[in-house]
Amino acid sequence: MSANVLFEAADGIAIVTLNRPSAYNAVDLATAEAISAALDELDGRDDLKAGVITGAGGNFCAGMDLKALASTGERPIVAPRGGFGIVEQPPVKPLIAAVEGYALGGGFEIALACDLIVAASDARFGLPEVKRGQAAAAGGLVRLPRRIPYHVAMEVLLTGEALPPERAHQVGLVNRLVEPGQALDVAVELAATIAANGPVAVRVAKRVVVESQDWPTDEAFDRQRPLVDAVRSSEDAREGALAFVERRLPTWKNA
Repeated sequence: MSANVLFEAADGIAIVTLNRPSAYNAVDLATAEAISAALDELDGRDDLKAGVITGAGGNFCAGMDLKALASTGERPIVAPRGGFGIVEQPPVKPLIAAVEGYALGGGFEIALACDLIVAASDARFGLPEVKRGQAAAAGGLVRLPRRIPYHVAMEVLLTGEALPPERAHQVGLVNRLVEPGQALDVAVELAATIAANGPVAVRVAKRVVVESQDWPTDEAFDRQRPLVDAVRSSEDAREGALAFVERRLPTWKNA
């Protein structure tokens, strides 16, 4: 991708690493462009089933690079994915955030754009925008109240104080709480579990969950039906059933 964002792929899993450790992996425009390009590659490659996004140097991401903003006036917004190259259009395939250290402001919002979060016990989640007279407009205001209880979200958003990782795990924001230094390894293990499943079924499962948040309840099953029918009639569905009967691992065709 670039020196700012590293991209590795192995065993069906892409690992995207924000690589600006001297800046706590804060995101400038070039970094946002590289994140967007990495997610395009994740979605565009048939051999990749899931992704992990993490940060180098012991921190996830400290948000927007304010020094870069002050010197260039450029904001880290990339069409069509939006802020930080992700928040308005996350990848179609599952993405896991592996969080160590700081995940503040836009860094927290990048994690909120992911489907699962693995966090180290020393992670620091926060949306401190109100302390600076700003708004958490890259998904914090929209996504956080959908991820955790209303009053907990409002405390984070209105006070600007950090959300301890133990509390984040307790309220269901964090899937796995691990020892410092273990977030990436555990995230890759989760991604491998996802990658072993039927890729068509996984993609449709994510799509229905994301899109159905805006569906009227009385229309949900009708809207879901064509998507689920495509899974049921797929070659992978037949292969999954046959592999179960034959007591072997399935060989997915991604079709």
